[in-house]
Amino acid sequence: MAFRASIKIRFGDEDHAGIVYYPRYFDFFHQAFEDLFESQGVPYRVCLDEDRIGWPAVHAEADFERPLRFGDVLDVDVSVERFGRSSVSFRYEGRRRADGERVVVGRTIVACVDLRTFRPMSVPTRYRDLFVAACGPAAVASDSS
Repeated sequence: MAFRASIKIRFGDEDHAGIVYYPRYFDFFHQAFEDLFESQGVPYRVCLDEDRIGWPAVHAEADFERPLRFGDVLDVDVSVERFGRSSVSFRYEGRRRADGERVVVGRTIVACVDLRTFRPMSVPTRYRDLFVAACGPAAVASDSS
C-alpha cells in the first residue's frame, strides 16, 4: 500500500531541452510528502509550527527513467521503506498519468528533529501512526537512527 499524490507539470518545471529539470523531482517528492500529512488530517504546517517537529532530509537519491514535459501529470506513490528510532526512509515512485509509464524512482531518508533545538528525537507515535495509516507498515530498523 502506498499514498498517492498527483502533481501537474508546469511550464517553469522544464529546462531548455523542454523536459522536467532533474532537481525539480526532489521538490515533487517533498510535495507528495506534505500531501501525505494532509491526507491524514494533519497539515504539514501543524507538524512544523505547533508540534515543532521537523523532517530534514539527510539523504536523497533518484533514478530518472523517462522524461516528463509541460502539461503532464505525475502520480507519485509514497511508501515507507524503513523506520529507525529517529529517522524514516521513504520511497517515491513516479508515473506519467497519461500512459502509466514509470518515469522516476527516488528515496529520501529524513531525520526527526525537535525544531526548538534542532536535535534528533524519537519519531513520535502520532507521526509513526500517520505514516503507517497513509503508506502501510514498514520494517523497523535495528539500529539507533
